[in-house]
Formats: sequence, structure tokens, C-alpha cells
Amino acid sequence: MLHKFTLLLSISFAISAAAFAQEEQEEKEQVPAESPQKSPAEQETAVEDKPDDFTLRSEADMPLTIDLDKEDEEDEDDNKKKKKKKKKKVFYGLKTKKGFTKTGFGSDVVIEIYYTLKTPEPHDAYVRDIYYYNYESKIIKKSNNVSEEKGALLHGPYKKMIGDRIIEEGIFYKGTKHGRWMTYNKNDILQRKAKYYKGWPKESKVAYYDREKTKLKEVIPIEYGEKEGNYYYFHENGQVAVSGEYKYGQKVNAWLEFYDHHRRRKKEVLYRKDPFNDNYVPAIAKEWDEDGRLIYEKADAGNSRISLNR
Repeated sequence: MLHKFTLLLSISFAISAAAFAQEEQEEKEQVPAESPQKSPAEQETAVEDKPDDFTLRSEADMPLTIDLDKEDEEDEDDNKKKKKKKKKKVFYGLKTKKGFTKTGFGSDVVIEIYYTLKTPEPHDAYVRDIYYYNYESKIIKKSNNVSEEKGALLHGPYKKMIGDRIIEEGIFYKGTKHGRWMTYNKNDILQRKAKYYKGWPKESKVAYYDREKTKLKEVIPIEYGEKEGNYYYFHENGQVAVSGEYKYGQKVNAWLEFYDHHRRRKKEVLYRKDPFNDNYVPAIAKEWDEDGRLIYEKADAGNSRISLNR
């Protein structure tokens, strides 16, 4: 009798335990699971991954000028993304040959190490300073117009040294300064650091007639905060409207104005040759009609002029 009672008690206890376990499990399923505690680093990452709020700006709010420095940085970023095994003496996809010049005597000997294009390439006609190796004088020169017969365009790394000390270094692109350029004094202290984009100083501004930036309107050369280099203004049909040169922020030499067809000259204005000559008064040197006939010409260095066919 006692045995039967013990057996019934055990069965009853087992059934109660099973029911209790089932009830506890149902309660757990009804309560949502809590997220595990995150470490400070995980919490910081989670915050950083959350996108920031932003305001969409219309194109009408954006200026139509671009900073060539930005273009250069994008160009450098593209080069980093497309890193490949570099071919010797090949820069920007063009084959070159290495050379050097040596001038001076004793401790003042200046050595220039450079590369020139193996095959002639057209240079940018709008850039003022085109660097090339002159075949006749066997030195590096700069000009705004270089022919194949005159010399070879510099293209690739460049170093200028006195002894084993670098005083200038940079890179050329089809005869124009490109990227970062550094100059140092005799104590190897950095004197100047400039950046260019295919001959244009990094601060140069370019404006367009259209928002797609296909119709060039104006090129303003700016270096170290001042206008420096060749200036251009274009007609909407792409013809040059005005061209001239700046030095130290001042208009210098002859500035030309053109009609919007056949690149016919309209007016020539003479400015100071010396950018620091504040006493010089600009004067119209010549004027032409739309048919190309000279109708106005400056008589002499003074202010008097002769009128032709007017």
C-alpha cells in the first residue's frame, strides 16, 4: 500500500514539473528578447554608420566656376584607384626619354634632370609658359609657342639641383607644370609650394556658358592670390573674344579683342610692360572693322592717334 502511494506521488510531481516548465517557456516566448549589451566601441560604430541629415541644393544655387585644384585632386584620386605596375619612362601614357643639363662652374654648377616626349605632341595653346629642351642652345627654355623643330616638350618628373642639393622639383605634362611643385633654399628649407593643373595655377578659375561645362566662357589665371598668366574670354560660339596677359595682378603688353567670326581682330590695347609702372596710361593701338580693314591706329608712343577710313 505504501509502495502504491509513493508511485502515485512521484507521477503527480513529474506532471506538475512538466506543466510548470511549459508555462515558463510560454512566458519567455511572449516577452521580446532584449538586445545584448554593446561595448562602447560597438556603440560608437553604430552611431557613425547612421547617415547624417542633409539638404539637397538645386543647381541654380551652385556657381558656374570651378577650381582647377579640385580637378587635379580628382585626377590624383583616379590614379591611386588605378594603380598598376608603372612602365619605365612612361608618364600619363606617353613614352619619354631621360636627359640632363649642366650649367655653371665649381660649387655653383646647376644640374637639371628631366624627361622629354619621344613623339611630338601638341601643347595647350592657351597656356603661357611651355617648357621645352632647346636643340640649338641645349638648355631648358620656356615660351608660349614651341615647334617640333625648335625643341622637345618636357614631360615627366623634373629636378633642379646644385651639387647634390635639390632646389626645385615637380612634374611636367606636355610642356606644362602639373601637380605639386616645390622650391627650396640653400639650407633645404621649403620656400615655395605651388600646385598646377596642366599649366594653370591651382587657383585659376574657369567659367562656362552652360551647366554641362561644354562651352568655355572665361579663363582667369590666378597664382598666390594674384592674377598671373594668360587671360581668355570666349564668344558663345567658341571663338576667342579677348586675350591678354597678367603679371603680378596687372594687365601687361598688348591685349586683343576679336569679332565673333573668322577670328578677326577688333581692337588692340597696349598696357604697361612693367607691371610696377603705375604712371603708364593704357591706350588703344589699333582698331579694325568686321571686314578686317584697319580703321584706327595709334600715331606714336604718346596719346595722339590717326583715324583711318572713319
